[in-house]
Formats: sequence, structure tokens, C-alpha cells
Amino acid sequence: GLQQPPPCWAVLCQDRVAVVLLAVGPELFLLDSTSCSVLSIPDPSLLLQEKFCEFNTGIRTPPKQMVWCTRPRSRQRAVVLAWERQLMVVGNSSECIRYPLGSGNAPRAAATSSGTHTAPPEGPLDALCISQPFPIPIFLQKQSQKADEYLREIREQQLLPEAVGQCIEAAGYEHEPDTQKSLLRAASFGKCFLDKFPPEGFVRMCQDLRVLNAIRDYQIGIPLTFTQYKQLTIEVLLDRLVLRRLYPLAIRICEFLRLPEIQGVSRILAHWACSKVQQKDKSDEEVAQAINQKLGDTAGISYSDIATLAYDCGRAELAIKLLEYEPRSGEQVPLLLKMKRSKLALGKAIESGDTDLVYTVVLHLKNELNRGTFFMTLQNQPVALSLYRQ
Repeated sequence: GLQQPPPCWAVLCQDRVAVVLLAVGPELFLLDSTSCSVLSIPDPSLLLQEKFCEFNTGIRTPPKQMVWCTRPRSRQRAVVLAWERQLMVVGNSSECIRYPLGSGNAPRAAATSSGTHTAPPEGPLDALCISQPFPIPIFLQKQSQKADEYLREIREQQLLPEAVGQCIEAAGYEHEPDTQKSLLRAASFGKCFLDKFPPEGFVRMCQDLRVLNAIRDYQIGIPLTFTQYKQLTIEVLLDRLVLRRLYPLAIRICEFLRLPEIQGVSRILAHWACSKVQQKDKSDEEVAQAINQKLGDTAGISYSDIATLAYDCGRAELAIKLLEYEPRSGEQVPLLLKMKRSKLALGKAIESGDTDLVYTVVLHLKNELNRGTFFMTLQNQPVALSLYRQ
């Protein structure tokens, strides 16, 4: 009989049963899947005997929302308070943490008895909160005595595909691997009773969660939410890992997701090679050998691009050594000409057997050198001289 949205409500889960605690004016209701009962609220003075903490916010207006907040496996609790343009985290101390909110809308959240909290993934509480909007709770486990009863009820209502899909989706918004596994196991169990459930979403979620759990590790320290990860794209995430020089993890992610060479491993190795070029503590020979030993003949790697970076960094000799590993003469010659190593460029062009490339270098030499030096240079290169005469 609600005429408007309730001012406060929370979803509580206990023994795999979900109930809703709903406040309407001065009354409190408890709802489950079949009934709605009014709860009698005792005198607060009889309940609130122990004070958690007392803190002066310095703000005269009451907050729009108050939410319990706690870290996983931690007994230390805090309260998040939200106003129109400010978020405040208050714990059992004399200090607090304040976050200004750019949006004029207050974050909408709901506190639960377990100390967790939910909010829309697009909202300003995204870094702290997760969204689990499933109307059908299906925490199915093979060991559960009620699994058959739940399953039969859901199948009769033809809601099993939706329930399985929601379990898969919910796993993405969980940060705890144990909870992720529980939801995915429930989805896997439910899939067994469906004839044609597409497996792609389940497989993709498992892959995404493995990547997210890897980068959320405290040694990596990139605690992305599922929504942020999807908006960021895997390419941008790999770039961030590369900028932090986390090359092994980036390569493992590429191999795990089976990304194309040019999009994945080769791109990361190229970034790594560029960082090696900028190391000033090693000789040109050492750097060139280290890069070649690591890159080898990896598809999609351009030694000429790395050599160009070396030249731009003032390491011309390193650039020449790197060009020795470039198999495409057409990529070697332009940089050698740019470096004013014309005679070396002419030799590389002749070795390639590409007459167009030789003509390019010869014409460049003709414009660069005086007439006498030009013909003396060609005199030592019979192939080039013959082509010039033609």
C-alpha cells in the first residue's frame, strides 16, 4: 500500500533466505516472499545502552543517508554519512575522512545488519559499494536440503534462466573470491537443468573475475570495480600495468585472455623495450642484446620503432645496433637516412635487393652530397652506380 518510495529499507540475508526490512513513517515492516508483518519498535532508550562513538560533524543539516561500512575480514567498523555535496567516513576516533561530491544528487544506499552496503554502480559510492539487484535469490548448493524445493519452484515459474543469469552477474559485483565462487557454483548448478543456456556469459565472467582478482591483490593495488573494469577496457588496463612496469602480469593476462599478438604480448614487450632504451646505466651493446634476447622474432614487434625512440633519446649508436635486428630493410633505411648515415643506408638498400629502395637512397644522396662526393660514393657501390646510369 505504499504511495511513495520508502525513506529507508534494507535487504537482509540469513540462512539463504532473503527478507526486506522496510520503514514507512513511524512503522517498521518485515517482508519475505510470502508475507508482510509489522515489527514493534521498542523504546530506543532501552536498546541503546552502549555508545559506539560520539562525533561532531560540524554540519547542522542531518545527513541524507547513513551506512555501515567495514573492510572484509575486519572487525573495525565505520559509518558513512552522505549529504548533498559531501561524503564523510566516521570511525571510533576523533578524526574523519571527507569526500566532496561533484554531483548534486545524494548517493542512495542501504545498510544491512551484516555491515555491508549497496549502491548503484554508477553512483558516487562506486568505490565503496556494490549493486546486487536480483529479485530472485538463487543460492543453490548441491549440499542444500532445500535446493530441490527452490529449484522446482523457480522452474515452475520459468524463471530459471533469469536466476542463473543474475547469479553470474552478481558474482561480478562481489569483491570476495569466496562469494564469487559461491555465486558461480550456484549458476553452474542451475545451468545443468537448462537445455539451451549460452555458456559465453559464464565463461567471460570467470575470465573477468580472474583478471580483477589478480589486479586487486595488495601487491598490485588496482582495486577496480567490475563496472570500472568494463568501462576502462582491457587495452587501457594493460597500458596501466605497463606504465607501472608490471610486465609479467600484463603478459599473463594477455595469454590468459588469448588476445591477438599485436594487441597483447607484442605490444607489452614493445613498451618494455622502450623502457630499456631509456636506461642510462648500461652500454649500447648490453641494452641491444637484452632487448633482442627478450623480443627475438616476436610477431608484431618493430625494432625500427624502438630504434627511433633510442635515436630521439640521443642514443644513435644504440639505434644502429637495434636496426641490425630489424628484418625489413624498408624499415631500416628511412631511419638511417634521418640519422645521416647515408652510406650505411645505401648498403642496407643494396642488400635488400629492392631496386626502388636503392633508387630512394641514391636520389637522397644526390641531393645531400656535392657532385664529386656523390660519384665517389657510387664508385664503391657498382650496383647503385649501374642503377643510377640506367
